[in-house]
Amino acid sequence: MRKNQGVFRQFAKYVSLNVLSMVGLSCYILADTYFISAGVGSDGIAALNLVLPAYSLLNGLGLMVGMGGATRYAILRGEGRREEANRVFTHAGALAAVLGIVFTGAGLLFSWQIAGALGASGQVQELASVYLRTLLTFSLLFLGNNLLVCFVRNDGQPNLAMAAMLVGCLSNVVLDYLFIFPLGMGMFGAALATCVAPCIGILISATHFLRRKNKFRLVRCAPSGKLARGILSLGVSSFITEVSSGVVMLIFNQIILSLAGNVGVAAYGIIANLALIVVSIFTGVAQGIQPIVSVNFGSGQMGNVKKIFHYGLVTAAAFGALFLAAGWLFPGPIVGIFNHENNLEMARLASQGLPLYFLAFPLMGINIVGSSYLASLSKAAPSFLLSVLRGAVAVIPAVLLLSSLFGTEGVWLAVPCAEAATFLVLLGMAPFCFRHGPDRGARTESRR
Repeated sequence: MRKNQGVFRQFAKYVSLNVLSMVGLSCYILADTYFISAGVGSDGIAALNLVLPAYSLLNGLGLMVGMGGATRYAILRGEGRREEANRVFTHAGALAAVLGIVFTGAGLLFSWQIAGALGASGQVQELASVYLRTLLTFSLLFLGNNLLVCFVRNDGQPNLAMAAMLVGCLSNVVLDYLFIFPLGMGMFGAALATCVAPCIGILISATHFLRRKNKFRLVRCAPSGKLARGILSLGVSSFITEVSSGVVMLIFNQIILSLAGNVGVAAYGIIANLALIVVSIFTGVAQGIQPIVSVNFGSGQMGNVKKIFHYGLVTAAAFGALFLAAGWLFPGPIVGIFNHENNLEMARLASQGLPLYFLAFPLMGINIVGSSYLASLSKAAPSFLLSVLRGAVAVIPAVLLLSSLFGTEGVWLAVPCAEAATFLVLLGMAPFCFRHGPDRGARTESRR
């Protein structure tokens, strides 16, 4: 990053490009939802929603390795420790490869059993199994794409990282239509289209090496458990942020199945997929500030660190307020986009749930940015606490209690309650975890 580039310009550049990238990634599933609703019907939407926790787990692991490795890489680069930075990239690549092999094996051998464990049965289980088998077979590509995008972004090439994600997203949308309708491939076609996207993303990211722009590379080094744990600890907040959506979906699916059957799951599928878009925007803001926070932190520019954090909080809160307003003003038209069968009960349930669920968004954005910011400063423990609190510890008791008291309305209110509890903890942490040391860079300049 050029020294003469203003802090806000850096923030605007990295955040805008990363938000577009993450929206592109989330559109993998949103495009599937739209085309499956039109080409397969409500059973297809229910099947897709039941397997989304597996997708969230896979994507979350990719982000954990990618973001954790890239964060550590950026800090070491800011400190001028280039050889150690390359060792981080090498270990991150090895972790991604091992995880990819495990998930591929699980998909090939146990897709039917996994679909059943996620709550699918009958025709829905058949559709879910097909999607899972295809998705998990391409695990290495999903993990590799996440890894490369994170490192390319932290290597001063956010434009290329964005291009990799957006072109992959566009290809998924085009192939969804082609595979489902002209070719009549149904659920398999939707899954295959989703899996082609990371292939294209990897090819685009690889041009970073072909053009010899890369400052990171694979190096020969002995395996280090300490280094691997360090990568995973810094990436765990990104993992939990992503996987929390899957955990919530898994539990919510089971509760809604008992309250409203497959129609209820289909209604929740619409809400959950829209929520994925919003979460991707918050994650985009959080991941966008990470490279510039980590580099400035590594070089001692604490004044810049504080400014970037402030910009991130304001941006996340503004997006949250915007989506909350949309959910309250236009629930019916939004739900109608995905209701090609004109299922009145599904429309009723989804229109009821949308404005209640969207109450979570203003605080959710602040919580996600706060957690990622702490990880960017190598404060892994408080970052993990915030992530696990909003991802599981608060939301699971909330949905169990509120659903027993208020039925489906209680399900929709669980996430807003969990985000409110997490925000209160974040406020309590602020005096202890958000203190900043002196600005070494400013002191250096004053001496010149």
